[in-house]
Formats: sequence, C-alpha cells, structure tokens
Amino acid sequence: MGTGQSLATLNRRRNLKNIKFRTKRRKLTGLVSESDHLTYLNTYIQWQKHKYSSKWCTDNFVHAKAMRKVREVRAQLAEIMESQRLEMLSSGTDWDVVRKCVCSAYFYNAARLKGIGEYANVRTGMPCFLHPTSALFGMGYTPDYVVYHELVMTAKEYMQSVTAVDAQWLAELGPMFYSVKETIKTRLEKIRDTERTTAAMEREMEEAQKQLSERKIQTARAQRRVGGTQIAEAGKHSVSSTRAQSKRSFGM
Repeated sequence: MGTGQSLATLNRRRNLKNIKFRTKRRKLTGLVSESDHLTYLNTYIQWQKHKYSSKWCTDNFVHAKAMRKVREVRAQLAEIMESQRLEMLSSGTDWDVVRKCVCSAYFYNAARLKGIGEYANVRTGMPCFLHPTSALFGMGYTPDYVVYHELVMTAKEYMQSVTAVDAQWLAELGPMFYSVKETIKTRLEKIRDTERTTAAMEREMEEAQKQLSERKIQTARAQRRVGGTQIAEAGKHSVSSTRAQSKRSFGM
C-alpha cells in the first residue's frame, strides 16, 4: 500500500506510553481528529521536520525520551526491511491508506457506536468508551466504527489508541466476524451528503430567483416599449386629423 515508513513509525509507538501529555494552556500539536494513531504519526513527522529537537518536544508538550525511542526502533525496522529487500515507501498525505492498514491490524478489536462516547465491541458486545485523552474525544462527531489497540480497565473500559474506520473495511478484512451491507454509510458520510444536498438546493434556489428577477425586468421593459408605441400612434393620428381639417377650412 506504500505505507512502509508510516507503519514502521507506528509499530514502535504502540508499545510505548502516551508520547504526549495534556495541558489546559495549549492545544496539542499534530492532533488528527480521526485517529490517535495518525496523531502519533503526525507528531513524529512534525518532530522530524524540526530536526528531532528536544526543545520542540518541550514547547509542544511531547515526551522527548519516548520520541527518541520511536526513532531508534524505526531505524531498526527500516534496516530489517532493507535486508529483506522490501521497498520503504511513504503514503504521503493519504491518511486513509494508513487508517486502512491500522484497521487490518486491529479489525478483531472493532467497536460500534452505541451512545454518546459509548461503544460496544462488535464481536463480544463488551461496552467500551473513548478516553478523554483520545483525539476522537470531543471532535464534533462520533464515528460509527472504530478499532483500538487495547482496553484499559479503570472505572470504565476505556479504549486506548483509537482510529475511526469504514464499516466496509471491516467486512473486507474480517468477513468471518463482520457482515456489513454495501449501502451502509458512516455518520460523517451522511453529514457530508446532507451538506452537499443542501448546498445544491441553495444554488438551485438562487439560480431560480435570479431567472425570475430577469424575467420580471424583461417583462417590465416589454410593457414600456408597448406603451410608448401606443402613445406615439395616438399622437400621429391626432396630427393627421388636424391637417385634414385645416385643408378643408382653406378650401372654403
């Protein structure tokens, strides 16, 4: 899929504690609302662009030690891939490709939306929740399906390292567990469809209103032209009658 570089980074990250720590003072850098995994990856990319700076980690509330460990193991994985003659490709900015790869690794840990912030494991029915530290928590919409790395048992069963996925991917990758109709759409897709439909209707209404206004203007102009012609004809007839009367008077 051309995701070797991204997956090499994520592979080490999954065995580490959270690389970021929350603060009320600033919004976390690199946040990707669809996925904790993509948030980790984006954070690493930003750190890489800043030449692996420890100061950048401090300024952006990132654990520098954890990031250095990610870099170290990533280099080891790159060497293994090179020794096996596996091409190290990048997915670029195509995040969906990475999300599908994450889905293929964790499809057995899939959960379906049950309520606000509440999910249920698709296979076992076990309730599980989005943790407040997740990138998906408070994102404005809640995806219908997610996969997660593991459950953390505290007061609730919280999902750790969560990524929103397409239901269709689950049907493709785990047909023995999931059966999803082709017509099913995620909540985000439904929202986008509604927005597109509303925008199209508004454009049609604006166009219809514009055409109606143009027709009114054309009708008004036509009426003025007809009215002006009638007045001119009436005036011409009056002048001819006057001249005829004058000629008759002169003859007498």
